[in-house]
Formats: sequence, C-alpha cells, structure tokens
Amino acid sequence: MEQSILARAPEHDLVPSLDRIGELLDLLGSPQESAPVIQVAGTNGKTSTTRMIESLLREFGLRTGRFTSPHLHSVRERICFDGRPVDPDRFVAMYDDVAPYLDLVDSRHQVRLSFFEVLTAMAFAGFADAPVDVSVVEVGMGGTWDATNVADAVVAVVTPIAIDHVRFLGSTIDAIAAEKAGILKPGSYGVLAQQPVQAADVLLRRSIEVDAIVAREGLEFGVVSRSLAVGGQLLGLRGLAGEYDEIFLPLLGGHQAHNASVALAAVEAFLGGAHSERQRLDVDFVRAAFANASSPGRLEVVRRSPTVVLDAAHNPAGAAVTARAISEDFHFTRLVGVVATMADKDVHGILAHLEPVLAEVVVTEAASERAMPVDELAAVAVEVFGADRVEVVRRLDDAIDSAVDLAETDSDLGGSGVLVTGSIVTVAQARTLLGKNSAS
Repeated sequence: MEQSILARAPEHDLVPSLDRIGELLDLLGSPQESAPVIQVAGTNGKTSTTRMIESLLREFGLRTGRFTSPHLHSVRERICFDGRPVDPDRFVAMYDDVAPYLDLVDSRHQVRLSFFEVLTAMAFAGFADAPVDVSVVEVGMGGTWDATNVADAVVAVVTPIAIDHVRFLGSTIDAIAAEKAGILKPGSYGVLAQQPVQAADVLLRRSIEVDAIVAREGLEFGVVSRSLAVGGQLLGLRGLAGEYDEIFLPLLGGHQAHNASVALAAVEAFLGGAHSERQRLDVDFVRAAFANASSPGRLEVVRRSPTVVLDAAHNPAGAAVTARAISEDFHFTRLVGVVATMADKDVHGILAHLEPVLAEVVVTEAASERAMPVDELAAVAVEVFGADRVEVVRRLDDAIDSAVDLAETDSDLGGSGVLVTGSIVTVAQARTLLGKNSAS
C-alpha cells in the first residue's frame, strides 16, 4: 500500500493545480470543511511552528489533527492525531477509504494525483472521520497551488520567507511571497513572522485584497526576552492579548523563540484572544504546552562526548539561522560539519553560511536519488573552505565516525562537537544511524 503511494509523482516534482485534489476531496464529501483549519506556510520554520501550535491547542483541551511534511523515518509521521503519528492499521484504513476514487480522478486528468496529493486527501479524510476539533496543516511547497490550500484556513500563518524551490516558486522574494500569500483567504486571520521588506509588502497587499486581519511579529506580538536554560531556553513572549513570562522551551536557537511567538499568536487568534485583554490565555497552560514541545532534527542533540547535533537546514537562509544558533547557544571549541545535500539546492550558499562556525567539513552523500554526488559537493566545499579543511567520505556512517574523530583531535575536554546537516534526508538517515528511529 505504501509503495502504491510512493510510486506516484514525488512532492519535489509537482504539477501545480488544485483541480485534481479538489475533485478527489469533492468525491470524499469535502472533508477539509469538517473542522476549522490553521494553515502554516513559509520557507523555514514551518514544521516547528506547526508542532508548537498543535501542542498549545492540545493543552487547551482540543482534539487535534496535524499534517506536516516531509517525514524523517515513516510516512505515518505526517498524519498525527493528538500529537501521535497515525498507527499502521489506521493508516491502511485511511488509504483504503480514498483508494477507490484515485483511478477515477486520474482518468480525468492528464497528470495523475501525486504522492503529496494522496496523503493530503488521506489526512483531511482521517481528520473528518476522527473527528478532530481543529486541523493544523503545514503547506508542502508554496501556498496558492499547494494541495493543502483546498482548505480555507481560519488562521493563516506565514513563517519567514527566503529563496528556495526556485524551479516552482520563482527566483525572487517577491515571487515566492506572492505564492505563499495564497493561503490568506477572505475573512481569515493572518499571523506573519518577521519578513524581508519585499515579502512583507506582498503579504500585506494580499491581506488588504482579501480583507484579512493581520498580526505582525515585532508589532502586534513578539519575543520580549530570551535566555539560555538547561536543556533549552527561557522566554518572555508578548502575545496578541497580553504577556506570558517564564516560558520554558526545550528547543535551542533564537529562531525557535520566534517560532514560539508566532505559534502563540496563531492560537490566540484561533481561540479568540486577539480582541480582548480579558481573553488572555491561561499562562500555566501555555507554559505546559511549550515545555512539551519538540521538533526532531532541528538543532537536535543526539549524543554527548563529543556532542553530535542534527539540523535539517537545506537552504542558505536555513543554514544562516543554524550558524547563528550554533554561535549563540552552543560553546564549541571545535565543531566539525558533516554535510550532504540535494543536487537542486544552492549548495554554495549553504556552505558559505556554515563556514564561519566549522573548523572542518566532511562531505558525504545521502542515500537519495536527489542527492548531490559527493565529488560535486566536495568541489564546492573546497571553493568555500579551502582544500585543507575538507574531507571526502562517501558513506554517511563513515563520515560521522570521521567527523567525531576530527572533533576530538586537539580539542578541550567537553568542547568538541559535530554538526550533521544539509538536508532532511541526511538528518533522517543520521538519526537512524545514531539510534533515533522515532520522530513523534
């Protein structure tokens, strides 16, 4: 069954259209309309923000459905009920519910339903069948033409926008922002993370066109304070309806603090707290929700002595955020990178942002047909780091071992580390190698 889904066109090779998914969901009885939807678009931070939103909603007693992508270990991770991946039997049952309609829709279009479209339909149908009180849905790519955009979100969240997926979304911030702005619908509530000026202009114009209410990070809400704490960070957040102090977040990086502020504003907007000081959320519930937040593969520490950190940064903007977080939240005396990327990414840009924080880099190749061949990656790495700081190791397991050995060489006790990054595929495979097989 899973192979039947995987045999369809992959999500990185889409043919933009809402016709196929729209027709499939019509045949299923429009399940995307069965519960209110909070939708999350953006270039980076979508998954972490989606997970935080869902954690908050569950703490307030709501039954949730969560749809995210891509997955780390199992496709079932993408569809979650009350924070837990759908179990195997239920996943099969959800596929069986939509399977009778797939050939029919395929026969009516020149392009078959894609892998992502089928999963989107399964998620919405499963959420309707549960039923859930609210669906928290991460956009796969872009916004306007993404399969998830068949739903009209009551709260539309846009995390920071940067250059990525240029083949489908365009090569400028304006063009990419215009695509992502498509999730803002008439009457929706837009929650916008801090954006480049060009992106902010596009998003605000769209909100005016569709008469959407907008809250902007740094103006209507934001991070008031942030300090490092054991196992994470302690935050002060200003929400739409008041301030929330002493929020412990067990995730590292200033960007996660900003993701938390966006998630809080989104939930305030959804629960109606945006319009009245009296509707301020119970701070104890907020604290409990963030204390339980997780985001596997995002600055995730999976080993000590030396410390091994996994991060799924896969574009220059993401790599810049990772490098900043490493500098601010970690205290490495020697950090060695293990990098494997996909061939369609701006690899030079990724490596350029990582170069200042890495003593050396071990380049390798992830097990994926999309992976950049290790020799090509090595050539780019030499341009950025210089030949004396680059080591080539063809297998990821051997690359991690080599990086650990390098990190421990001539380093102060306890101050060495390894950063494995470059793609979500790389991080997923590294997690498995290092004994992490679950990403719930």
